[in-house]
Amino acid sequence: MNICRQCRVTGRVQGVFFRDSTRHEARRLGLTGYARNLSDGSVDVLACGSEPKVRQLCDWLRQGSPMAEVAQVDCETVDTPPPSHFTTE
Repeated sequence: MNICRQCRVTGRVQGVFFRDSTRHEARRLGLTGYARNLSDGSVDVLACGSEPKVRQLCDWLRQGSPMAEVAQVDCETVDTPPPSHFTTE
């Protein structure tokens, strides 16, 4: 069963290749969605695909890119049409 989860990642997650690393990990897992910077310094991630793979990405977000310092990750399942691929915005 495919699902979509929206996650908000806070901490030192902008300017440390977090979005690009997230895109790489999501594509490796075969997920679609996006990673985008928010004006408050956090990153918004939408991950869509099989529940186990989405869970893997949500777990990965807690660590993030090598230079990131993730403080918190809040995820919720959302009812949205899945995008056709994974992008950074």
